[in-house]
Amino acid sequence: MDIRSHFPQSQKSLYQRLTDEAQRLRKEAHGTQPGVGRERLIRKARQAETACHIDAWLSSPGLRAPM
Repeated sequence: MDIRSHFPQSQKSLYQRLTDEAQRLRKEAHGTQPGVGRERLIRKARQAETACHIDAWLSSPGLRAPM
C-alpha cells in the first residue's frame, strides 16, 4: 500500500505565492555579497516574476480557446 504525504493547502493564490517568493528572494539578494550566490537569487526572483505574469495571462478573461 502506498502512503501519500500530505501537504497543507495554502489559502493564497498561485499569483500571490509567486509574488511573495519573488519579493523574499530579492530581499535576500539585497543583503548578500555580490557574486554567484546573489546572481542565483536574482535569477530565481525573475523566474518567479515571469511565472506570475504567465499565470495572470493564462487566467485572464480575454484568453479564448482556439476554434
